Amino acid sequence: MKIFMLILFSLLVFTYPVLVYFSLDYFEIRYLGLFLVVVLALRFILMQQSIPTEKKALFQLGTVAGMTLGLAIFIFNQPLIAQFYPVLMSGLAFGLFFYSLWYPPTIIELFARIQEPNLPPSGVQYTRKVTIVWCCFFIVNGCIASYTILIDNIALWTLYNGLISYLLMGLLFGIEWIIRQKVKK
Repeated sequence: MKIFMLILFSLLVFTYPVLVYFSLDYFEIRYLGLFLVVVLALRFILMQQSIPTEKKALFQLGTVAGMTLGLAIFIFNQPLIAQFYPVLMSGLAFGLFFYSLWYPPTIIELFARIQEPNLPPSGVQYTRKVTIVWCCFFIVNGCIASYTILIDNIALWTLYNGLISYLLMGLLFGIEWIIRQKVKK
C-alpha cells in the first residue's frame, strides 16, 4: 500500500498543473482539491513512521499546508487558489532545505550518505553548498510560479509549473552530477 501511495502522490505532484488546466473544461476544481486532501491524508498516515524524527515536524507542516490548500480549493471552488500549490511546494521545499542547513545533516548530505555512508568532511562541506544552491533554486522557482499566477495566463502557468520547472530541476540535477564527478576526482 505504501508503494501505491508513493506512486499516486508522485503522479499527483507531477501532473497537478495539467489536472488544474483540464479541470477548467471537464470538472469543477473542487474535486481536485478533495482528491489532494485525500491523497495527502493517506500519505501522512502511511509515511508517518518512515520519516526521520528530526524532520517529522516539517513533514507534518507540509502535509497540513497542502491539506489546507486542498480544503480551500474544495470549499471555494476557485482555480486561482489551486494555482498556488506549486508556490506552496517550492516554499515548503525551501523551508525543508533551509532548515537542514541550521540543523544538520542537510537534505543533500542525507541523500549522499545513501551511496557513501562514510562521507568525508569535504563531502559534507560540498553537500552543504549544494543544499544552498537548491535553496536558491526553490526561491527563484517559487517567485516564477507566483509570477505565472499574477499574469493570469493559465496556459503559461501550466507550461511553467507542469514542464519547465521540472526541466529546470532536471538540469540542476544534471549540472550538479557533472560537478560532483569532477570534485570527486
